Amino acid sequence: MRIPIHREGWPFIGPAIAVNAVLFAVSVWAGLVILPLTIWCVLFFRDPERKAPEGRGLVISPADGKLLPVIRAVPPPELGLGNTPRVRLSIFMDVFNVHVNRMPVNGRVTAMNYRHGRFFNASLDKSSEHNERMAIRVEPEEENRGSDALAVIQIAGLIARRIKCDLLEGQSVRRGERFGILRFGSRLDVYLPPDATVVVRENQRVRAGETVLAKLACE
Repeated sequence: MRIPIHREGWPFIGPAIAVNAVLFAVSVWAGLVILPLTIWCVLFFRDPERKAPEGRGLVISPADGKLLPVIRAVPPPELGLGNTPRVRLSIFMDVFNVHVNRMPVNGRVTAMNYRHGRFFNASLDKSSEHNERMAIRVEPEEENRGSDALAVIQIAGLIARRIKCDLLEGQSVRRGERFGILRFGSRLDVYLPPDATVVVRENQRVRAGETVLAKLACE
């Protein structure tokens, strides 16, 4: 069975397979000890195809993982979304989740900002404020122009040390398309427009590109 792999994974998977092969050549037992780590490395960078649901105003999950408690919080100031708290949906990705990130809506990227920071455990609420992050502001497309912009934040975690984002400011994006990856356990935050309606529940398991998180108001 062929496992689709994200291109960011090959610099890790190639050496892991090579080392495992050498160990098997030296000792079968040594090779078997390391084999689970090699398999985990392959699975961590898997990049399965996903089919985004159709419908107006849908906000879908940008990441696989567990939905943390839903709270209201002020979006990152660098995105220019104001000081009014918004509903924040936070998805925690453990080291066994798919880590490829996907766009939650159709629209256009109007602001991006990368900020260095700390590496607290991504399941902690303070990681949203203090951890290293890539903040992205997206204006929903024409059909949802009754809604304000939303924010998608890639956040590094305790183990994660690399945030990869392939977007450019001004780029048009489509719901469900890949836009980046975080390495080795991390978190995605989505700050919703004020008129959005949440349709998921806390602690729910969600899938990037498939699970509907919320619905935007449409004209």
